[in-house]
Amino acid sequence: MKSAVETLNPTRVRLSIEVPFEELKDSLDAAYKKINQQVTVKGFRKGKIPNRVIDQRFGRGAVLEEAVNDALPKFYTEAVSEGELNVLGQPDVDITELKDGELLSFTAEVDIRPTIEIPDYSGIEVEVDAVEVTDEDVDKAVEELRARFASTNPVERAAAEGDVVTIDLEAKVEGEVLEDGVAEGVSYTIGSGELLDGIDEAVTGLEAGGETTFTSSLKGGSAEGKEAEVTVKVTAVAARELPELDDDFAQMASEFDTLDELKADSRKRLENMKQYEQATQAQERVLDKLLELVEVPIPEKLLADEVKTRKHNLEHHQLGQMGLDIEKYLEIQGKTAEEFDAELGEQAVKGIKTQFILDELVNKEKLNVNQEELTEHLMRRAQSSGMSPDQFAQAVVEGGQVPMLVGEVARGKALAVVVEAAKVVDTNGEPVELEDEEEAETAVETVEAAAEGEDKPSEDKA
Repeated sequence: MKSAVETLNPTRVRLSIEVPFEELKDSLDAAYKKINQQVTVKGFRKGKIPNRVIDQRFGRGAVLEEAVNDALPKFYTEAVSEGELNVLGQPDVDITELKDGELLSFTAEVDIRPTIEIPDYSGIEVEVDAVEVTDEDVDKAVEELRARFASTNPVERAAAEGDVVTIDLEAKVEGEVLEDGVAEGVSYTIGSGELLDGIDEAVTGLEAGGETTFTSSLKGGSAEGKEAEVTVKVTAVAARELPELDDDFAQMASEFDTLDELKADSRKRLENMKQYEQATQAQERVLDKLLELVEVPIPEKLLADEVKTRKHNLEHHQLGQMGLDIEKYLEIQGKTAEEFDAELGEQAVKGIKTQFILDELVNKEKLNVNQEELTEHLMRRAQSSGMSPDQFAQAVVEGGQVPMLVGEVARGKALAVVVEAAKVVDTNGEPVELEDEEEAETAVETVEAAAEGEDKPSEDKA
């Protein structure tokens, strides 16, 4: 076999391959054997039909077609190996010549990973938020914990903010009561904003037995998004009573004996959370700076496939789980279809560029992934997927996705190397030294966020 590589552009090549006919012998033998098992010829046992009879009855062309289809992947793979190409996706193959008994010639056009030059990244500088926990932050955290231990007691007065009311609801659209627009005995905390727009104002001031009607846009159900006339009746009002902030509360709500110890623990937790957020912010901003430094040509077909995949996942998975279609999503986001497609393209470019650059860094820095790192990543992915580690591991192995997970961890390690070399300061001008553990926990997540795109639908936006 002879092969030659022609560079069409920085991300695509054409392989020209010539195969002497004698090198097709194994594939020809396999073709005759396969056809033998599939056809019957009177006078011959199944599988014992001579090759010349197959040629006569079914045509030599059918045999050659079967042989070539069998041989092409093998010779293409050999040519890729000889050319030391890092190919992407499936090739476009064109048979240019097939002379029975003489020669097979074909071309294969395929995308390749572009050659990337990684510049000196040690000069990257970024600023991140300072880790500051105020007394007000601690008090807010303790108040949130206190609210979880609140009790409710029925009261005979008008409902006020913070009260828990029991209500019956009836929604009408264009004068007709919706089949799914009636609910009874709903418990609602005034001011929580968890039900319908306008309900807080409607029920505030009503006593048990009180009733009123207001207009609101429905957030779900058969008439989602439509304006509805909603009748609400308050059947009970209960006041929430918070426990006293003292040592008894600390002992009831935590493992601590005193309120001071509880507050000190809350402060520590908030500091840890802000340090984690700071590490994530550093990773994201360093990655953005790195992407600005490196020129990366993007394969057109790969980009088109990536955009198509992202759009499919959004429409059929993320939005489907939220009960939305793409039109409603765009309406909520306040975007046109053209703006959405443009943003999706930008996200896809960033994702591909991130992967290419970090993969090059993995090779340049000779980074490896050990079993412990892979296991930790698998455990985290399992937790986020809602599966047990064993179930997730089995799915990964059966789906042949172990190399994908290894790649994710390796890219996270590559980003951590760049962050370590960068200058990171906080908004107070103080240098930020990220702990290795913080880098390990956040790097892979940062890379995944960049690869998947940041403009994800959320319940808040919906």
